[in-house]
Amino acid sequence: MQKLRHLYWWNEYWIGDHERDVMTRRLLRLSGSQGLTLGSGILFSYPEISTIAGVQGLVVYTLSSSLPLLVFGYLGPIIRKKCPEGFVLTEWTRERYGVVTALYLSLLTLITLFLYMVAELSALQQIINALTGLNGLPAVIVECAVTTIYTSLGGFRISFITDNIQGAMVVGLVILAVITVGVETKIDRSLVASSGLLSSSLLGWQLIYILPVAILTNDFFISGFWMRTFASKTDKDLRIGVSIATVAVTCILGLVGATGLLATWTGAWPGSPPQGGAVAFFLLLEELPAWVVGIVLVMVVSLSTAAFDSFQSAMVSTGSNDLSRNKLNLWYIRAAVVLIILPVVVVALKSPDILQVYLISDLVSASSVPVLIIGLSDSCYWWRGFEVVVGGLGGLLTVFVFGTFYFGNAHQGAYLLLLKNGLYSNDWSAFGAFVAAPIGGLLWAAGAFALRITFQWIQAKRKGVRFDAFDRPPPPSPALYTGRVGTPEDDPEEHSPIFSVSPQKGKFF
Repeated sequence: MQKLRHLYWWNEYWIGDHERDVMTRRLLRLSGSQGLTLGSGILFSYPEISTIAGVQGLVVYTLSSSLPLLVFGYLGPIIRKKCPEGFVLTEWTRERYGVVTALYLSLLTLITLFLYMVAELSALQQIINALTGLNGLPAVIVECAVTTIYTSLGGFRISFITDNIQGAMVVGLVILAVITVGVETKIDRSLVASSGLLSSSLLGWQLIYILPVAILTNDFFISGFWMRTFASKTDKDLRIGVSIATVAVTCILGLVGATGLLATWTGAWPGSPPQGGAVAFFLLLEELPAWVVGIVLVMVVSLSTAAFDSFQSAMVSTGSNDLSRNKLNLWYIRAAVVLIILPVVVVALKSPDILQVYLISDLVSASSVPVLIIGLSDSCYWWRGFEVVVGGLGGLLTVFVFGTFYFGNAHQGAYLLLLKNGLYSNDWSAFGAFVAAPIGGLLWAAGAFALRITFQWIQAKRKGVRFDAFDRPPPPSPALYTGRVGTPEDDPEEHSPIFSVSPQKGKFF
């Protein structure tokens, strides 16, 4: 946990190293063993899938978003054991695969955070426009300015506080929406049967594969999940935390997505003139009293702010710890993040399709995560960073190749990397992309492994030395403990050891 001192900025506290570590652990636990950042984008994507793939699509999307959280309860103890001083996935990656692979993963993490920030700001400006008819740009600028100021002054401490406020806002929003929608809306039963939303569809069946792969792999790039995973008091607490989070997220996302069904069955969607399914939630709100809309607007803006500051803080921590190894003044990192926000705003204002933004991030993770987690197995000690990087990039190349053959031209193949046709096109392009990304990544990684082994064998023969590519690495050196040390039965908060482990550093090639 010593490295956490560089991640969180405690400028108000003049305290010792041990006390600072204990305070950090407490803060992480106060935010929940497995907290979630539910941004305002959920008000677009989940109702939209209900209007397109009906009940089947909503159930698949909801479960695909919540059930992957359980994976952290299984993988978390494994990674914590292998990397006891870690707090994010890149720390384990650095120890297992070396510096180059860790930097590669950090770059992918930054790209993911960039896309999530784009999606959040795009959702906010669309919400302001949908609920008030006003231009959403001023609200976007104010949110960026406010979150930048208070995260710069308070760091992750403020972000965790807003996460807790966000949780209360989500619960309040769901309760208010359920009560008012139940009282005020009236379903036209003739529209239920004619809508076809109760029937299965080709897209609904495709989503059973696409969404679990996309969301599960993308969760690996969310730093907040890993920080809470490493900070959990015990493995049991971690599993309880992810179980509670899974149930809560399933209920929240299911209720939010159901507004798409209700908007269709009440006749509020598609509206006049017809509008896309992404605004179904807001078309349903128009049927409710004005005071309800006002309260929802305040809650949604608070929700968006809490999500956006988490992405900002995560980007600062990634830049500081992973890229500069905490050697660069934190204010330079914060200034760089502020500069990054400028293109985020520009892209957000030109990217109305929230789901497409998420899908681009999902495609990147689907190509990289399968080849990365092979290293978790002790029997795959011979797997190195070269295979991970080549496999991740090769997965994206495979998507391009698939798209070129599927559409018949390279231009459309490149567009498939950006999923320009979205997830809901009436073809097999999106499905094929999410098959090509992980399978292609694994095949490219296998080829890279064969190439590396062949090269090392030739080098050993040429130099007349022993070929040792399949030798097991030596065990880590013993941990060196300093400070107060407690027994396993003691409360870690009262006897939190400050230790330094010198593991066998991972190799890239």
